[in-house]
Amino acid sequence: MSKIGKINISIPEKVKVVLNGNVMNVEGPQGKKSLNVDLEIFDFKINDGKEISIKPKKIDQNTKRLWGMNRSLINNAIIGSNVGYEKKLELVGVGYRAAIKGKQLNLQLGFSHDINFDIPEGIKISVDKQTNIKINGMDKQLVGTVVSKIKSLRPPEPYKGKGIKEQGQYVLRKEGKKK
Repeated sequence: MSKIGKINISIPEKVKVVLNGNVMNVEGPQGKKSLNVDLEIFDFKINDGKEISIKPKKIDQNTKRLWGMNRSLINNAIIGSNVGYEKKLELVGVGYRAAIKGKQLNLQLGFSHDINFDIPEGIKISVDKQTNIKINGMDKQLVGTVVSKIKSLRPPEPYKGKGIKEQGQYVLRKEGKKK
């Protein structure tokens, strides 16, 4: 039995969930998302528009693995369409700064050239004080992907801590050279 899969998903008042064939449509204040669900393996029940329950038709090793994952994907879509997801990045280093130019994020990260990062559709990026970047979106996976791509441009180094890190991320610091 899946511990996560057994938990029912509550639907907020502003969100509408409709099951059309193999496609589950989730619509809320932040936007719309459609998920492909497997009706051959699982039974989906929407109780009075208040909560969703997922039960496998037969329990074996494969369905146990997929049960919790499908529940999490649906729950993430509901939370994303209602509230959305947000991550914050910090630029640490002398001369490191960010700015938004049109549909691109312009980053100065100590290289001889500026880096222009194209902002994907469905993502909103805002810059505060040139060193703080806020990334908002409705799709949890897309927000995480964009954050990891931006962080990979200049990961934090262990000696001075310079680089791009998430807010609150711990950077393991090393001691420098001794005489």
